[in-house]
Amino acid sequence: MLASPGMQTLAAAIDTAAAQIEAQVIAWRRDLHQHPELGNREFRTASIVAEHLRALGFDEVKTGVAHTGVVGLLKGGRPGGVVALRADMDGLPVTEEVELPFASKARAVWNGEEVGVMHACGHDCHVAILMGVASILAGLREQIPGSVKFIFQPAEEMPPEGEEGGAALMIKEGVLENPTPSAIFGLHVTSRQSAGVIGYRPGPTMASSDKLKITVRGKQTHGAAPWLGVDPIVTSAQIVLGLQTIVSRTLDLNREPAVVTIGAIKGGVRENIIPDTVEMRGTIRSFDEGMRDAIHERVTQLAEGISAASRASCQVCITKNYPVTRNDPVLTEQMVPTLTRVASTGPRPMGIEVVPKATGAEDFSFFQRLIPGLFFFVGVTPPEIAPSQAYSNHSPRFVVDERGLEVGVRALAHLAVDYLAQRQS
Repeated sequence: MLASPGMQTLAAAIDTAAAQIEAQVIAWRRDLHQHPELGNREFRTASIVAEHLRALGFDEVKTGVAHTGVVGLLKGGRPGGVVALRADMDGLPVTEEVELPFASKARAVWNGEEVGVMHACGHDCHVAILMGVASILAGLREQIPGSVKFIFQPAEEMPPEGEEGGAALMIKEGVLENPTPSAIFGLHVTSRQSAGVIGYRPGPTMASSDKLKITVRGKQTHGAAPWLGVDPIVTSAQIVLGLQTIVSRTLDLNREPAVVTIGAIKGGVRENIIPDTVEMRGTIRSFDEGMRDAIHERVTQLAEGISAASRASCQVCITKNYPVTRNDPVLTEQMVPTLTRVASTGPRPMGIEVVPKATGAEDFSFFQRLIPGLFFFVGVTPPEIAPSQAYSNHSPRFVVDERGLEVGVRALAHLAVDYLAQRQS
C-alpha cells in the first residue's frame, strides 16, 4: 500500500501534520463540548464547520443539508476517484455531571420538554477530528489522487418527533451524488476501549434499531371487582413475560443475537381503579434483516394472541429506525492494513483489535446500504481505568481521554488517501 516513495512521503506528511494540529483539535472539541446542540438544531456547530472549510479553500461547501448539515468537497491535485468521510454533530438531552472547566451548561427544549444538553456520546470529538482531517488534507491537496467529500451530519441521535433528519434525509437531499463516492468511512469514540485503541469488525457491527409501542385496551372497573371489567395491566404483564421468549425460544441464536426490551409502561391513575388502557414502549435490536422482520411478526402475533385470550385487544406499532450497521467485508479487509499501521505508529501506539458486535445502533448504516462503508471505533477511556468500569457513552458522566483524538485524525486521513491510491493501482 505504501510501496511508492510518493505515498510514503504523503503518509509521513499526514502524521507530521496530525501531531502539529492535535492541540487545535482538542481546543475545537472542548469548545463544541461546552456548546452542544440537539438534532436538527446544530446551528452554531454547522457555522463553525462551514467557516473552517471555506477558510481552507474547499472547492465546494454546502450548508443547510438535511436542516443543518454541512458537506464539503476537496479536490486533490491528481486525478482519481471519490471517497467520503462522515462525522455526526448532535448532542443528547442529557444533563452533564462531569466536573470540567468546559462542561456543558446548555439547556434546550426536546419534544416539548426542557432538558439539559450534553455531548454524552462523543460527537463533539467526531466533529473536531474531521475538522482536523480537513486541515491536513487541504494542506496536502496537491498530492491527493482524487477527491474527498466531507459529510458533517446532523441528528444521528434521531430528530425531534415529527421531523425528518439524519443520514436518511441527507441521502434524500443528494449527499451521495455529484460526485458519488465509491466508499465511505466513519468512526465513533467509545468508552469500551482504552484511549487510542482502534476497534473494528467486518460484516454486521452494530444492530438495527426499531421502536416498539403496544397499546392494550381492556375495560375499566373498580379494583375491588376485577370480574366486572377486563384488566389491561395483567394482560400487559403477560405480554412482557411472553416477549422474553421470542429471542430465547424462537430465534436461531447461532446465527445472530437479538434483543427485545420493554423500557416503559404507563397505565392507571390510582390503586383501586383498573384502567381502560396500558401503553408499553420498547426497542428491538438485531443484526440480520430477515431476523428483524421475523421478530416484528412474532411480537405482533404474541401480543395480539395474549390480549385476545384475556378478552382484551391491543394495537402493535413497530417503527423501523436504523438498519444494521454492516461493514463491507471486502472494503474492511482492504483497509485493515491502514488501520493497523495507524494503531501501531504515532506518538502513542496502542494497537488494534476485532471488537464484538454492539447492540447500539448507528444511522451511518443508511450510507452503507448504498455504497461500501467501514465504521470503526477509537477508544477514549484513560489507560488507568478498565474499560468495563468506565462510564458508557450516553452517560451523564461520560468522560473522554483526548489522547484518542489524534488517532482518529490519522486514521481517517490515512484511510481516505490510501483508499484513493488503491483505486488508481
